[in-house]
Amino acid sequence: MFFGGMFGGYTVYRNMYPEAFASTSHFMNVTIGAINTGVLHLQQLHHGAGSARRGSLDKRKRSSRFWILTLILGCVFLGLKGVEYHEKWVEHHIPGPGFQYADARYFHQAQILFFLYFAMTGMHAMHMIVGAGLLTALIVMAARNRFSEHWYTPVEMIGLYWHFVDIVWIFLFPLLYLIGHTS
Repeated sequence: MFFGGMFGGYTVYRNMYPEAFASTSHFMNVTIGAINTGVLHLQQLHHGAGSARRGSLDKRKRSSRFWILTLILGCVFLGLKGVEYHEKWVEHHIPGPGFQYADARYFHQAQILFFLYFAMTGMHAMHMIVGAGLLTALIVMAARNRFSEHWYTPVEMIGLYWHFVDIVWIFLFPLLYLIGHTS
């Protein structure tokens, strides 16, 4: 619901100030956004559920490797998001007293867009951090042989959570990075 409210706010803002939106679009780092999209799609958490369900020790070890890879790729995503946030810091595009924007006509509207950018991507990053903690717990549980063909509920639940985080990014990337982007 929280993401729904942010998407709603974004839609209202974009429709109210299309020129300001277009003016800010070239400040979005499409390359990092695209790489992060690829990183999320490389993650293989879904393979772990089937392996845990089938139950053999070898397949459960393979599940752990997929979860570790997913955790590493999640950290890569967060690292790239940190690089992008740093760019915004250097460019003084952090909403607030130090905010700077070259086109004075859109100063206030640009601040709104950058606020939405940080709110939406920041909330997504917080969900990824929670997901990384859940993945770590899953890896520890697997190392302790807690899963079998009869009990793998945490694998399914954490997999659903991680897919939710991935789906949110599928909407964030085009909305924040691609629509209205100018080279």
